[in-house]
Amino acid sequence: MRHVLSAVVQNVPGVLAHISGMLASRGYNIDSLAVGETEDPKLSRMTFVVVGDNSVLAQVRKQLEKIVTVVVVEDISSKDHVERDLMLVKVQAGEKRSEIVGLTQIFRGRIVDVAPEEVMIEISGPERKIEAFIDMMRPFGITELVRTGRIAMVRSTQRSADGKPSISAISGEAK
Repeated sequence: MRHVLSAVVQNVPGVLAHISGMLASRGYNIDSLAVGETEDPKLSRMTFVVVGDNSVLAQVRKQLEKIVTVVVVEDISSKDHVERDLMLVKVQAGEKRSEIVGLTQIFRGRIVDVAPEEVMIEISGPERKIEAFIDMMRPFGITELVRTGRIAMVRSTQRSADGKPSISAISGEAK
């Protein structure tokens, strides 16, 4: 089973190395990892994707919570959340440039660089969307590809009937 963990950590040198080293030394494989500063510059958020049963998840959480620089660990895969990946890909364009542009638009990507023989495309979304786009670009000739790790965030708890956050949830007012 695939688990998405979010850990808020102190934004200090060596935290990433410490955490990834600890997980590796215990034999846990990190399928995806993304790290970035939060709204508080003293804190960073690490989003992990680990594969394993519930006992693996429990052990990973327990090990993370022992680390002094870890503020909080949350299993967000069990909650209503949004996940995204980001990818940059260079594709051989040549005579097929218009087809590539059309597919990029269908997938809501953006062309961020154009050269005589290649285009660079930026695309973000759920993993399955990224994978589908890669499959569509392979016949054109992918020359280079880079992806971020997964990022994820739990959805707001107060939602309107259409699934969007209510104004009170956004403004912090009681409903």
